[in-house]
Formats: sequence, structure tokens, C-alpha cells
Amino acid sequence: MIKLRIKAGDGKKTALAAVAVFHFEDADQPGAMSVRLDGETGGMLNRLHQLNDFTGRLNETALLYPAADRDIKRIIVVGLGKKEKFDRDKLRGAAAKVAQTAREHKLRELVLALEAGYLDMDWADAAAAAAEGAVLGLYRFREYKTRNEDNGPDVETLTILLPERRHLKAVRKAVLGTEKICRGVYQARNLVSMPSNELTPSRLGDEALKLAKSRRGIEAKVIGSREMRRLGMNALLGVARGSREEPKFIILEYRGAAVSMRPLVLVGKAITFDSGGISLKPAEKMDEMKTDMAGGAAVLAAIGAAADLELPLNLVGLIPATENLPGGRAYKPGDILRTMSGQTVEVLNTDAEGRLILADALHYAQRYQPAAILDIATLTGACVVALGEQVAGMVGTDPEVKEIIRKAAEQTGELVWELPLWENYQEMIKSDIADIKNSAGRFGGAITAAAFLSRFTGSVPWVHLDIAGPAWLTKDRPYQPKGATGIGVRLFIQFFMNWLEAH
Repeated sequence: MIKLRIKAGDGKKTALAAVAVFHFEDADQPGAMSVRLDGETGGMLNRLHQLNDFTGRLNETALLYPAADRDIKRIIVVGLGKKEKFDRDKLRGAAAKVAQTAREHKLRELVLALEAGYLDMDWADAAAAAAEGAVLGLYRFREYKTRNEDNGPDVETLTILLPERRHLKAVRKAVLGTEKICRGVYQARNLVSMPSNELTPSRLGDEALKLAKSRRGIEAKVIGSREMRRLGMNALLGVARGSREEPKFIILEYRGAAVSMRPLVLVGKAITFDSGGISLKPAEKMDEMKTDMAGGAAVLAAIGAAADLELPLNLVGLIPATENLPGGRAYKPGDILRTMSGQTVEVLNTDAEGRLILADALHYAQRYQPAAILDIATLTGACVVALGEQVAGMVGTDPEVKEIIRKAAEQTGELVWELPLWENYQEMIKSDIADIKNSAGRFGGAITAAAFLSRFTGSVPWVHLDIAGPAWLTKDRPYQPKGATGIGVRLFIQFFMNWLEAH
């Protein structure tokens, strides 16, 4: 991952490969740093605007080459769009565009000339957002590439340049925290990007054990099928029956506060490959079903990032992990499974497996007497139909927890939209021959799946996040290259911070 540095000054008398400055589309005048650079370069920035070769529309870029005797070799100008529509997420996107432009030109170092006053932002917030966008925008998954056929070397160093030293301490603290969060996002993206023949449930368990060994305050335990059977996790074991890969139930505990503080429990779905089982999926895009463990990856990475940040709270991460495959021993439509809670489930569709493995995990979560339970899962295609590929669905039982998540979503740009959980949806999942059924048909599929999960949360405040849409992108977004997004990591960390403020 790129190295982040913070410096104060104007860039003079220092050899710089490239300096980036930001411009609004409708700004009356440029920022102070741009004016300073314009004087150093003989008015190049001013001429660029006079010729209308750069308008400042969102993420528009221009590359300028000052005279050979100047210290600054290149200036990258990036647009922020209209000022009235500007927010932190647009700054992230613009910083990502700058970093990607630097990489396209094979530059190994880049300086962002930051002007918080021009952006109407606090210095620490502006620096953190810019650094976050640049780092996340440069992500590439090249683990299995044997030849370098991409756009050349990565940018190795990003320097945030401040005009005054008095902001250095606050900015350094904010950027250091951002760097730790971005490492978590990278970890989640890497796990989701790995092929399922490599990332098996056992390998995911090993990653959890490795995380615990490398972080203070984290303990990890990985439960196999024998212990699951003793616990009565027959829903998780039922889904796993068609695969030769051993299912794993992964437990991560982070202790950052007194034992008396009730923990927050995160539950992440981790189907390391989902064929649909006997209810087989179509062949088209089945390769993307390696991503059905994105919820588990987000939980693992978020707990690691929380430990890196030394957040003063207690967390538990529960990750039920298995494959869902057809086979002679696979569970079938019409089967009835007795869950760990004792409730029985009629299986109507073996491709509605995520809610089954989460059912046992959610019931297990109650033994921690948590302050709240949050589950995250690539659960339903119906949620993608309802909300599109960029928004996660949210369903829950506690207004306060939902509001804290909603605020965190606005702050991080990992957007959520609440769906209702009215009593009539519970009627839709009733079974004629068991307590409930695992599929209620096409209508309201994202909500009926959440209604199913709600049967296993008891009286604990609970929120469910369906990330089936935003977990994997088929085309680039500003600071999310196509592929795995790592959604949930940044959202959870901001949620933790907001939770601490509220409690």
C-alpha cells in the first residue's frame, strides 16, 4: 500500500515530481495554493482557465509542465464540480483520480496541495478524505498475475502538503487513522478477490488466526463440524453437506474496554463459493459467487482495523463459513433443518442458504449478551433489484442503532437505505410443516430474508445489512476500482466511533 506523509510549506526549493491542486467548477477565484503555484509557473494555471481547457467539472483533470528550471516538474489539476454539491465523498473521488493519473504517467511520488479553507472543511477531515480516496483508488489485485501487463508501477509515496505547520499534529493523527482503516479495506478486498479454490473455509479460518496473532487485544477461535454438531448448528451443517470442504465457525473477540462493557457483535456471511446447491444457479456469472463471503471478510477486516486504532470498546466477530454445492449428500428442497435455536426450517430453495448459516450465528451471538448485533451479508439478488448496485439495504429492530449506521453511511459514502420490517412480512415466511420456511418467493425478497433472520436475534437490538449490490463492481467508480469494494469495513469503523460518542 502507498506510503502517506504529511509536510508543511509551499513546495518551493524541493524537487517534486508532481503536485496536485483542486478547483471548483464555479469558484470565483482559485485557492491560495493554486495562486502560489501559478506565480511559480509563469501563469500556467490562469491561462488554462482563460482558454477554457479546464472547467473544473467533477474529476476532470489537466496535466501541466512548468519550465525545466522549476522545482515542480508537473502540476495535476483536478475538478471538484460545483461547490454547492461538494462533499467529503467527492473529495475522495477527486483525490483518487489524481492518484490514478499519476500512476498512468508512471510517477512514483505525488504531492496533494491541500487547502481546507478553500474546501470549507476542517484540516484533519480534508486530509483524511483526500488520503483515503487516493489510497483506495490505487488498489489493484495482482496476486495471480505472472506478467506485468497493467499500467506500470504503483505510486509509492503520497505527501499531503499543508501551507502552515500549526495543523500538522491534527492532520497527522487523522491520516494515520485513515491509513489503518484503508489497510483493513485492502484486506477485505483481497479476501473477496481470491478464488474459491484458494480461499476455502479453512483458509478463512487461518486468516482469522493470523489476524489475532498479529494484533494486540484480539483472540480467535475456529470451530469445526464436530463442535458445531455438539452445539446444534444444524442449519450451517445442512448447507455444508454438499461440499467436501470442512465448514468453519470463526470467532474473533477484541477487548478494547473493561469487561463490564457489553460488546457489539458483528456477524458476517461467508459462503466461500455459492453454486446454489441443488437449486443450481445459472452458469452466467457463477464465477462471481466467490464473492459470497464479502460479509465475513468485512467483519474480519473491521475487527483488525478497530484493534489497530485501539478503539475503546469490546467487539465480537462471528463468521459462519462454508461452500454451498450440489452433491450426493447435499441438502435438498423439502428438507427440514433444526437450527441451534431449536426452531425448524423448511428448505424450499437451497440457494437461500445465507440466511440459514446466519440463523445459527445470530443465535450464538446472544450468549455474549451484546449491546447490539449487526449482520452483514451478500444475501439477496432482490436487494440489488430494489436498490441497485451502489446501495446496501438496511433492516433492523432498533431505531438508535439504525440512526447511528445511517449517519456513518453518510460520513463514509458507503450508503444504506432502510427497508421496512412490518408484521405481514413475518406471515410470508410461515411454513405449513415447520416453524418457518427459507424462501417466501420473489416478492419482497430482501425483506422476507431479513424477517427470517429476525427470528434468531431474540430481544437484542439488531440491524441487518444486505450488501449484495455494492460488494462487487463490474465497472470502476472514483475510488473503488471494479471488483471487490471491501464495503462494510469503513462503515463499521465509523459506526464504532459514532457509537462511542453516543454512549
